Amino acid sequence: MIRTEYITQDGDRLDAISSKAYGDPYRAEVLIDANPALPILDSYPAGIRLIVPVQEPVRESTANLLPPWKRDEAS
Repeated sequence: MIRTEYITQDGDRLDAISSKAYGDPYRAEVLIDANPALPILDSYPAGIRLIVPVQEPVRESTANLLPPWKRDEAS
């Protein structure tokens, strides 16, 4: 697994860190899983070192991007 590190700034939240790292605030679970000793807090003080796994962006199925009359052909 490729990973990077992030050092928290005063007031950081997991959803904000997830948004910075992945472009999605709802992927905070990835950070929680990678940092099992991290307490779950509303916000964090400065100086906590977090492991941030590098992940591929979540992409929608291309079938959902097609017009309705083309979706059956793509399946």
